Amino acid sequence: MLERAADLMESRYVSIEVGRSLAQQLRHDAAADRWQALSDPGEFAAALTEHLREGSGDGHLAVSYSAAALPAVEITAGDAYSEQEAERYYGRRVNHGFEKFELLPDNIGYLSLRVFAPPAMAGDVAAAAMTLLAQADAMIIDLRRNGGGHSDMVALLAAYLFDRSEPLSSTYYRPEDRLTTSNTPAWVPGRRYGATKPVYVLISPKTFSAAEHFAYDLQALGRAVVVGEPSGGGAHPFEYRRLHPHFVLCLAESRSVNPITNGNWQGVGVVPDIAVPADRALDAALELIRAQAPYTGTG
Repeated sequence: MLERAADLMESRYVSIEVGRSLAQQLRHDAAADRWQALSDPGEFAAALTEHLREGSGDGHLAVSYSAAALPAVEITAGDAYSEQEAERYYGRRVNHGFEKFELLPDNIGYLSLRVFAPPAMAGDVAAAAMTLLAQADAMIIDLRRNGGGHSDMVALLAAYLFDRSEPLSSTYYRPEDRLTTSNTPAWVPGRRYGATKPVYVLISPKTFSAAEHFAYDLQALGRAVVVGEPSGGGAHPFEYRRLHPHFVLCLAESRSVNPITNGNWQGVGVVPDIAVPADRALDAALELIRAQAPYTGTG
């Protein structure tokens, strides 16, 4: 299994140099029986995950154990969840990630989003939330406890904050040396908030992956002011690769490339425009909005 992981790291990991280094280490570990004392499969997966993350600084890299046998065919990240798991992470019991959306005093819109659910599951909820918030004079989008999700929902929600299609971060896929571009959809269901009214995005060290994608791209486009603490730093999209009938490797094979900065947030996180402790970010954003002059809030 370690040899299989080493081959995958060497041939598919997004950073060629890091992939080679980790592959060499894994082969050395296998030869030295480094993991022989770990008889519990869950503990072994956790230890190997920690080892890979220490060597790469990549929070997406992980090894998972499944008591049930995994299918022999490769699965993509989008297909990795069973119907039950998808419901658990993205379903109605978590309101598809839309924890709260409301109009605060002074006609300030507030959206607390815990996960970016697939539009196929939550597109109608997104349209309802954004249609309500379209009437606001300013908007706050709270991603401080958002660990990521689906990039299609990133593009959909971002589209409500513009009047036309705008470019988002592209994805470079290392195994095929291919760059795929991305844009916000030209049409959205419901009402748009539009491109002119202020938007504030709240982040914290718990903000990760797709949530960082949303904050980083809006910041790069000059569409949002980011408030809080630097985010977690995970900009490498991943796929699931089978190592063994009961173990799977979460492998970063791609990297995000923003068309404006030509970079991404990997390892460093999204750097806030207004740096404040994360638990003060909402108050800070409200203060900034209410200090604007002239301000059109209806009180």
